[in-house]
Amino acid sequence: MVGSYKKPVKVILSIILVIGGLFAGFPIIWMFCSSLKANSAIFAWPPKFFDETDSLASYAAVLTDSSKMRFFLNSYIVAACVVFLTLFIGILAAYAFSRFDFPGKGLFNSLIVSVQAIPPIVLLIPYMGLIVAMHLFNTYFALILTYLVTTLPYCILMMTGYFNTLSKELDEAVMIDGGSRWKALWSILVPISIPGMVSVGMYTFMQAWNEYLFALTLTQTENMRTVPIGINLLMGQHAYDWSQMMAMSVLGSIPVLVLFIFFQKYFIAGMSSGGVKG
Repeated sequence: MVGSYKKPVKVILSIILVIGGLFAGFPIIWMFCSSLKANSAIFAWPPKFFDETDSLASYAAVLTDSSKMRFFLNSYIVAACVVFLTLFIGILAAYAFSRFDFPGKGLFNSLIVSVQAIPPIVLLIPYMGLIVAMHLFNTYFALILTYLVTTLPYCILMMTGYFNTLSKELDEAVMIDGGSRWKALWSILVPISIPGMVSVGMYTFMQAWNEYLFALTLTQTENMRTVPIGINLLMGQHAYDWSQMMAMSVLGSIPVLVLFIFFQKYFIAGMSSGGVKG
């Protein structure tokens, strides 16, 4: 009797998933199709996904424009530095939280969680004043330090949970053989924790790559702008260059898409393992 209900339920779930997939994927498909059209063709009625006038002109305009390519270079530099620093500092902090008991440990944990609960826009004015006071306005350091504040708490929480799933006997075995805790961390625990590191690294990269609010506020000159701000700059006072906006959006989506395609196995494993034990 129970088995007779399984097939209809599977069919219904499959239909819901297909509808959800189409709903989520349609904007991406339309973005790509619009990037191939001229501005006038994007708003033609009835709308068409593809037609004979489609071309790669908008991509050529973006890729041959040094100012637009500078947006991508800036985003890569900032995102790469944030990922490296977040993982390095986060791993050290997570190891301390996982392996040691020290005064104020519970308080520090609470502070880390509370930072995640604060909306970024609330921190905008304080960070603006801090960055200006430190003479870092309109520099890479301004964005890197600001993004670290938002990505480090997640990294510490995830990696602490991951290290908690690894036996302390691994550390002890290294130290019995004459090694140090530093060697135990980087030679044993870190290689085992690659899925968790990939998960955190991908999350951090996406946060730094897609962030708009602080990138707009903490930079001033065009040569320091990142991809999200560069796309916004194509919105003129009297006209929008929709085709190039869509082309830059497609090109800006590629790094995240490539990362997920190649590391999705580690990403899923890291997300599930990091939340097993806090």
